[in-house]
Amino acid sequence: MKSLVRDAMKEGAMGVGSSLIYAPADYAATEELIELCKVASEYKGMYITHMRSESDNIFQALNETFRIANEAKLPAEIYHLKINHERNWNKIDTVLAKIDSAQKAGLKITADMYTYNASGTGLTARLPTWVQEGGAVEMRKRLRNPVIRKRVLSDLKLGIPTKNSDPKDVMILSFRNDSLNALYKGKRLDEIATLQKKNADETMIDLIVADKSTVPAIFFLISEDNVKRMLRLPYVSICSDAASIAAEPPYSDNGTHPRGYGSFARFLGKYVREEKLMSLEEAVRRLTSLPASNLKIEKRGSLKVGNFADVVVFNPSQIKDNATFENSHQYATGVSHVLVNGVPVLREGEHTGAMPGRAIRHQGRK
Repeated sequence: MKSLVRDAMKEGAMGVGSSLIYAPADYAATEELIELCKVASEYKGMYITHMRSESDNIFQALNETFRIANEAKLPAEIYHLKINHERNWNKIDTVLAKIDSAQKAGLKITADMYTYNASGTGLTARLPTWVQEGGAVEMRKRLRNPVIRKRVLSDLKLGIPTKNSDPKDVMILSFRNDSLNALYKGKRLDEIATLQKKNADETMIDLIVADKSTVPAIFFLISEDNVKRMLRLPYVSICSDAASIAAEPPYSDNGTHPRGYGSFARFLGKYVREEKLMSLEEAVRRLTSLPASNLKIEKRGSLKVGNFADVVVFNPSQIKDNATFENSHQYATGVSHVLVNGVPVLREGEHTGAMPGRAIRHQGRK
């Protein structure tokens, strides 16, 4: 594994990433992650982590992140800073104090955020990760086994994993199965359970097995007040945590999280112009030079002579996100022109058809 990391770093990888709330990533021990990160550190890479908990065990998850950064001697970034479940929202003071303390102790800790009070993932994230070992096919076999199913339901009743959530806070985006899509697309998990006359956990298991997918969903678990407070932090950059999607069939046939269309415009329109959380200049830094600097991407992120001409021209008084959770496939407005590597890609708000992008490689060297 260390050899694979070394090869990747030589080829231009930014560092080591982990998604420790998901199987199989959460099977990795802290010590294993430290050893892999030591290799990335040799090449001036960083550690980027979807921490082991964003909920009940967030303090322990932060401690693990700091330990990895300290022992491997490399910067660490939290993907994506948030606190899930209302019962944990009041932990924000301690969460931010712990990050502040780690920074004062000499660790380079940064974070990113998307600009919404809901996350997007699959219903499988509500399942204990032990039942997911071996992949989706093996998981579904286990879920069909009455004895194992009973154990899973027991774990869910006990609140395992902590990402478990109130069924009313879970909105189903789409199904692979057309008949399920017709019946339940866009509904909350508690609504579907009522229609099926079962409890929500049994309903969820049945849906995962029947659809043979993760069943993408929106989880409304985040405090808007916490979002605003965290966005003000100078070390937080802005992300979408999403792929780019064309707002036309077949890409728009299924629901998606609105962050894929609106995260950056929402930041500039809602939180900077309307909420006045920070100056426009500071907001632009969070979108450009801060992430480029964290990832050690050379000659990008700033308008300087000799840099690649990556330019976005937008109207600060008009930029606006239009995508919603109910109607997600809506482009943002207020961006006039985009140049990538000096080539116009968006002109007067319309795509030019040009595709001048190139792979970005880490410039850290041993």
